Order: sequence, then structure tokens, then C-alpha cells
Amino acid sequence: MASERVKLKKGYKPAKKEQYMSPKQLEYFRQKLLNWREELIEESRETISHLQQEVRDVGDEAERATRETENSLELRTRDRYRKLIRKIDKALARIEDGEYGYCEETGEEIGLERLEARPIATLCLDAQERWELRQRQQGETR
Repeated sequence: MASERVKLKKGYKPAKKEQYMSPKQLEYFRQKLLNWREELIEESRETISHLQQEVRDVGDEAERATRETENSLELRTRDRYRKLIRKIDKALARIEDGEYGYCEETGEEIGLERLEARPIATLCLDAQERWELRQRQQGETR
């Protein structure tokens, strides 16, 4: 079930009084996800460009060590962006499949406030808290 494409008025924000995950809301979150994805891709391009432009063997050992630390941090950030982009792509696929906005575990509504804050959320708050609790418990048993 592909979501209908609707034209949103400038400044549109989903409201609770509307039907949950109406075509307008789905289009709003689709655009939000696409914009976020483009920002991450652009920042990744800038990181790659920055790393490629650097001259590696300039400066003393301390300066090289500092530069290597900075490069390592940039690469970790880029890896985090790559993972985020993958989650954004999955969220976009859920919009197309008609599953966006509903908890993968319970099928309940995730909620507009939660999706506004974290548009890649796949779990409702209760399911997220249960998942985090299981993660903590597994960490303690290891």
C-alpha cells in the first residue's frame, strides 16, 4: 500500500485532532525523513572531502597524533551517519508499506510527539522501555 502523495501547506505540523497517520501526516514525516537523510549525506560528503584534502605528513608527531585523533572521530561520526541513513531508509519503506507510525512489537500507535522527536522510532514508548530494560539486564548478566 503506497502512501498517497499530498501537497502540504507551508508550516504544516501534524495535529492530534487529525486522523492518525493520514496522508498529510505520512507526507509530513516522509519529507522530514528525506530532508534529514539529505543533511546526513551532505555532512558525510564534507567529511570525506575534508579527509581527502588533508596533507598527511605535515607537522610534528604531536600534530599528526592530534590530526589522526580528529580523523578517527570524523570516521566514527560518518559511520554513525551511515547507520542513521539505513534507519531512515527503513522508515521511508514503512511509510510506503503503510506500517509507519505503528509499533513493530505491539501494533499500537507510536504517537506524534515521539515521531516528531525521533522520526525513525519503530517502537511505542512502553515497548522501547521494555527493550531497554532487557538490554540492561543482558549487560548485567555478561
